Amino acid sequence: MDYTTVSDVELLRLIVGSRAAERIYKGALAPLFSPENKPNGREKLLAARELIRRMLAEEMRRENILTNPTAVRDYLRLLFRGREYESFAVLYLDSQNRLIASEELFRGTLNQTSVYPREIVKRALYQNCAAVIFSHCHPSGVAEPSRADELLTSTLKQ
Repeated sequence: MDYTTVSDVELLRLIVGSRAAERIYKGALAPLFSPENKPNGREKLLAARELIRRMLAEEMRRENILTNPTAVRDYLRLLFRGREYESFAVLYLDSQNRLIASEELFRGTLNQTSVYPREIVKRALYQNCAAVIFSHCHPSGVAEPSRADELLTSTLKQ
């Protein structure tokens, strides 16, 4: 798709859906780019995605919006969309389940990533969080957990 021909609000609709786009759209993306540096479609898409990610993260810090699995899934979809490699991310939550921070801790290849529980614990302690949400993406689009995913989940629970 040629994103240079898509309006800003339509681009937001493609990324986060119609309802969310209407709620968050406040103006054009054009001020992000200088007049002599007209963005190509990929730059425009990446800028819009990053703005939405930052807006959602800020909203999550202010409010307790991670109250259901759908909200978490929507945030993680935006975080992982377009990745061509497996990635393991952690959402750090305070005692009211508000987002403190999210970060990609481990990056892998097309079909695997190495995850080290010790490093996760170190980062969680550094963030001074009360709870965590672990997630990772499968670039293939297959959402079924592998045996390795199940073993990792078991290890992290312990």
